[in-house]
Amino acid sequence: MSHPDLFVVCKNCQAEVSPYITECPYCGTRLRKRAPKIDRPDAPPSKAPRRPPRPGSGARGRARPSSKGGGEQTPRLGKLRSGEIPGIRGEEHRKPWATIVLVALSFGLWFALAFYVRSDFAIKALGGEPWRFLSASLLNDGTAAQFAAVVGIGLFGWLIERRRGPIAVVLIFLLCGPGALAAASAVDASSLVFGSHGAALGLLAAWLVPVLLTRRDSDSDDDADLLGVLVIAIVLLLVPLLSQGSALAGIFGAALGAVVGLGIGAAGRSRG
Repeated sequence: MSHPDLFVVCKNCQAEVSPYITECPYCGTRLRKRAPKIDRPDAPPSKAPRRPPRPGSGARGRARPSSKGGGEQTPRLGKLRSGEIPGIRGEEHRKPWATIVLVALSFGLWFALAFYVRSDFAIKALGGEPWRFLSASLLNDGTAAQFAAVVGIGLFGWLIERRRGPIAVVLIFLLCGPGALAAASAVDASSLVFGSHGAALGLLAAWLVPVLLTRRDSDSDDDADLLGVLVIAIVLLLVPLLSQGSALAGIFGAALGAVVGLGIGAAGRSRG
């Protein structure tokens, strides 16, 4: 009787996954063509190949009773280990609720302040009330700037959430959004500090750095379109030119996101 390993390591994201699956639930990488066969503990060893049923015998798909008198016994995996997720494909395809909430808050606040002078709102963010940094990190001056930043938050927030979970998305947003605005205002107190491009650049960097580290450390290929990511990054860096947002906040957001990405990559290599 063959016994598969307790877990296997994904070559793309270095995560420990169950040996009974064909695709990595974290990044979707194809691990094998077919799942390993699960031997039933109550099945007797086969001595000779079974003959196919004769036509008209009526033996078609009868359930084999188990030792407890029930139906056919279904093989079950053990309890989830630390770091594993329930299900095989459910986490990858579930709705990214944290990202949806952030996008809804950003667009909702932007529409609510459609007739408000956003430059005045940005100056208030320097007034010493910490919660205003959160509000200012959801706004951009101009439709094009707001759309570009929210697309970045939605895309890379979803990519991170399906692999790392909703808490990671919220923490990275808070660090690279309000955190970057606070750092920018501390460096240059006379500048206008507002804009969600810093949070979008932070999420982009936090997703991109582990991908680059994985490509450097292994020969495995992935489906990441780095040319498209580069175009999005350039657009987000140019957002302050389209509005009155802080370019320094965007730089701080990208730098903080890159630091988070390095930590994620280091944690993935240590698990592998």
